[in-house]
Parts: sequence; C-alpha cells; structure tokens
Amino acid sequence: MLTNNIPSFGPLQGVRVVHATQSIAGPYCACRMAEFGADVIWIENPKGLDIFRPSRWGAEIERRNMRSLCLDTPSEEGRKIFFKLLKTADIFIDSYRGGQMAKWGITDEVMHEVNPRLIICHISGFGQYGDPRYWPKASYDPIAQAYGCYMVQNGYPDRKPVPAFPNTADYVTSLQTAYAAMAALYRREKTGKGEVIDSAQYECMISIQGAAVGTYLNTGKLPQREGCHSTACAGYGAYTCKDGVDIYTLILGIGVLRNALHLFGLDYSDEIPKGSVYAFMGTPGGDIIENALQKFCDEHTALEVETIFNDNGIPCNRIFDLSMAVEDPHYKAREVFIEWENTHGDKIKGSNIFPKLTNEPCQVWRGLMDIGEDTPDILSELGYSAEEIAKFQADGVAVKK
Repeated sequence: MLTNNIPSFGPLQGVRVVHATQSIAGPYCACRMAEFGADVIWIENPKGLDIFRPSRWGAEIERRNMRSLCLDTPSEEGRKIFFKLLKTADIFIDSYRGGQMAKWGITDEVMHEVNPRLIICHISGFGQYGDPRYWPKASYDPIAQAYGCYMVQNGYPDRKPVPAFPNTADYVTSLQTAYAAMAALYRREKTGKGEVIDSAQYECMISIQGAAVGTYLNTGKLPQREGCHSTACAGYGAYTCKDGVDIYTLILGIGVLRNALHLFGLDYSDEIPKGSVYAFMGTPGGDIIENALQKFCDEHTALEVETIFNDNGIPCNRIFDLSMAVEDPHYKAREVFIEWENTHGDKIKGSNIFPKLTNEPCQVWRGLMDIGEDTPDILSELGYSAEEIAKFQADGVAVKK
C-alpha cells in the first residue's frame, strides 16, 4: 500500500512512525499511534517471525492500521534502506535488548545524524545502560514484573506470587512510552530537536506503585499480597452471592460507609464511630461490616446486590468475563467491540479504539497484513527502482513473503 492510499483521520495524521518491535509492548505502542491516525511502518525481520503472529487474534487487534516492510536491517544494504526510511520518520520505536542496535552500528547518535528531528523510543526490559549484568539481558512481561517488585504484590499471602495478567508490564510500558513520545513530539515542534526515550519495563512497573514505594522508602514496611480482599479495609473485596456469582465492592469513604450502614440497618457505634472513612479488618467494627455484607450477599443474587448497592451510592459490580461483556447493554451502547476486515477480507472482531475522541475520531481502516506485504510500495516511495526492489527480494534484504 502506498502512502496516498492511507486515509487521513485522527490527531496524528501526517506523523510517520517506524517500529522494529515484536511481542506486545512495542507493537501495541505503535498500534495506538496508528489508531490515532499516524502512518505506521512495521519493520519485520525476514530471518525471524514475530512471536505474536501465531497468536492470531491478538495480532489481528494489535497490528492493525499498519504497513509491513520486511527488512534485514543489520545487513549492509538493509542499513542503507533503514537510514533512508528514518529520514522520512518522526518517531522510531525498537524493542531490542539494550545495546543490540549499537552492535549493528545503529546508535542514537548515528540515527540523529540521519534525522536530527527523530524521536527515538527504546523499549527493553532493563534499559539501555546501568549495571552491565542487567541492561543487555532479554526480558518478557513476567520478568519485568518479577524484577520491578510488582509480581510479589499479586496473589494470596499464603501462596507463591503470581504475575498480574494479562501482560501488565507490556501494556503499561507501551502506554508510558507512547505518552513520552507524544510529549517529545510536542516539544520538537517548539525546538526542532529530536529526543531519545529509554523505556525500561521494570521501571515502568515501579512508577505505578506510588503508595507501595512511598510506604516502604519512608517507613520500611513492605506491601503484602492481598488476594481478592483488602487486608486493611472491611467490605473491600470479592464476595459470592446467593446465585454463586461473585461481586466486587468497596465500602470505602465517609459517604459510602454511611450508606452501607443505613442499607444494612446498622448505626454508628463505638466500634464504627461517626465520620469513619472505613472499618479496619480484624477489628470489632470490621467484623460487623463483613458479617452484614456477607449476609446481604447470601440473601440476594449478584445482579440484585449490584443494583441495590449502586442505587445506594456503594461502588459494586459483578465480576465480568467476556461472555457477559458482549451481552451487556452499556458495552453495546458504547460500541466497545467492533468488526473490521483484514487484508484477506476476513471479518475480524475485536476491541474498539479507546479513549474516544470527539473532534478527530480514530478508526480501524486496515487489519493484520502479511509479512512484508507493503515492502515494494514503501521501497518505491523511498526512490528505489523496480530493478533494485527485485534484487533486494532475490538477495533477501527486503522481501515480500
């Protein structure tokens, strides 16, 4: 596909993003930009399949709105093509382990010599510098959660820690990198100068643990795994209802606690003083809340509890799975799930684009493409002749598979 065939829409129209990434964090970051209107070119490796492609449905959703260039970047001719492409780009994203591109002679300095306005985004497990035992290491989502002190907080206190699913480190890193890239792009429009963004997955996980980090650094108290119920606050957790369906609720806040007491037919007391924010677990007041809440759930279905609680200003929802979500009227009203076609004309169902924009709405205009499907068109736009493109194909430098 040629550039002039790409529809113009969204706040990022006119921005070109090139990414050489695999798995989840990098491609999802680039996909978010593509969904917001950027021209995104995905450099795929002719010598190694993206590990996420075989997971068809994830790839169909997180590789949409892109064009594919299959390029042997480390090769001599591949580097020349890569640099020529970078001259046309606003943002470049890679997800190699720290230092990998430098081994190919593609350093940040070299890329900025080619294009001083380029925003370079490195996504890796451990960053681009630091202790040499760490930053060159390979990583995946659970490794970042393990090293980033996140996994240890998930699960039940009497069992082994578990990673937060699905792929929390990948998605958090992806979104934080996209945010940083947008900030750098905005600044570049003021200064004309590019930027280098070093996104280490474990650091992104540390950054979303404000209370846990602050508490330990200032008091020495480590956070505890809570499982499906707060260890501090009564009435804060998952509860099974009369019909065997689970709800999650939080009796937290002065107004919410007041409303819950009224609903349960209780009054303020020495155990639960007026003005309390919540009742502590393991105290007489906490036991009162826990017993009253569980009794209420035992006498009502999950839908009844959800409805009554929300009508009384108490946050509550049944714990949904996708089979419930697709039938839910609010999901339907907001068009959370949509359908589009991939490049083979197959109908694909998946999630919509969020958040929604009013003045420059986003769209899905293209589904997952074949490996290198757009290689000839992209090379022709870079000025290569048909004969040169055919030679690249024969030599395995830049191919359409």
